[in-house]
Amino acid sequence: MSADSTHIHDILGVGIGPFGLGLAALSEPLDDVDAIFLDQRPEFRWHPGMMIEDSTIQVPFLADLVTMADPTSPYSFLNFLKERRRLYPFYIRESFYPLRAEFDEYCRWVAAQLDTLRWNRRVVSVTREDGVFTALAEVADDSGSIVTTETYRARHLVLGVGTQPVLPPALRGLGGGDGTEAAGPLIHTADYLENREALLDSGAITIIGSGQSAAEIYRDLIDDAEDRGVRLDWVTRSPRFFPMEYTKLTLEMTSPEYTDHFRALPDELRERVGREQRTLYKGISADLVDDIHDTLYRLSRGGRQLLTNLVSEAELESADIDPISGEYLLGFRNTALGKTFTRRSGSVVAATGYKSQVPDFLSPLGDDIRLDSRGRLDVSRHYTINDEGTIHVVGGEEHTHGVTAPDLGFGPWRASVVLAAVTGREPYPIERTIAFQTFGVPTDESDAVPDAAFALDDSKEMSHA
Repeated sequence: MSADSTHIHDILGVGIGPFGLGLAALSEPLDDVDAIFLDQRPEFRWHPGMMIEDSTIQVPFLADLVTMADPTSPYSFLNFLKERRRLYPFYIRESFYPLRAEFDEYCRWVAAQLDTLRWNRRVVSVTREDGVFTALAEVADDSGSIVTTETYRARHLVLGVGTQPVLPPALRGLGGGDGTEAAGPLIHTADYLENREALLDSGAITIIGSGQSAAEIYRDLIDDAEDRGVRLDWVTRSPRFFPMEYTKLTLEMTSPEYTDHFRALPDELRERVGREQRTLYKGISADLVDDIHDTLYRLSRGGRQLLTNLVSEAELESADIDPISGEYLLGFRNTALGKTFTRRSGSVVAATGYKSQVPDFLSPLGDDIRLDSRGRLDVSRHYTINDEGTIHVVGGEEHTHGVTAPDLGFGPWRASVVLAAVTGREPYPIERTIAFQTFGVPTDESDAVPDAAFALDDSKEMSHA
């Protein structure tokens, strides 16, 4: 289907991850919203490299694409189960947490029903004139070859480009400069499944990082590694293997009230608090921590010496490849004692997270885009990055909004805010107060801000931007 370059949409979305897809699903039934969404991939896939058998998402099924904004939506996870004749089996299963593969299937089910999505389209530039954005997109065929270009126009631009895998500095470009051939792969967790057998064939695997992905990969490999005599080490610079904190008062930090408080913090304090809160959404599920320990206990029965080691407080400082054996030479420093040590490994898995970036296609907009002192998108309280409030961000704003940014359950709330800005009304009621606790300095009851005071106007908070 070709684009009509003269037609002006209300919303042009770039990137169709879960947050962009959720916005598309919530936009679909609105008569006063004309939206179009572009993505360079050929289809929707959610973390395909981590579709490990039996793995689940870390939030309840209510945190789907739409339910927290519209529980009656036909695009809910429960309706997906009903359509698939799996609602009663899910009910009998008695778990709030969907299988990761089934959640991905659910998202693809939603995507298949929306005619506002355009795949194989990579946006290369965006300009703006007279309040209208114009995006130039390269169109690829099924083989990935560019076959043509298309132009799209809209009054509002929504960025849902997500985040990119990050490698530690010591691992970047390793083995790519001098032609030395490594014994096995060096990968990010994003590419785990397609490299699983190559990892086991390498003879020794080192996982670097301490979050959920690292734990899932360690648990997925440990049985096979022991059976095949493959050494498996798990190393993190964290003081310990942190579990995800999942108590109810802590979960209230994924609330509008806490987001207001977080945004009002001075910049340096906000940076520090953001780093300290990573275990709230990057920690390991408690069940998985226990399962790993139970597995190690089972495998060590009868005094068996395991070919595995879990090491904390160890920061990767250097990495090289042995030109003779092809092994990775990994240099670590114990952050508590200051002592260094070296590990040899046939392969490396970097479970070192993701990072948001400023898309190159925004370059033509120049100073119209707000950036902070670190060169990141300066996202306002209501998820915009230009003074007119017409460029919206859905995802990747942890540095400005804290723990709500990556939370699937908060995605529909954020989408509701975007749609309210686009339409000038609230198609989906925005819940302003949901927490029982107070963040920051409490006020007298007579000074409390009424619920209706949450205005979709960022001008009052520009001093915090």
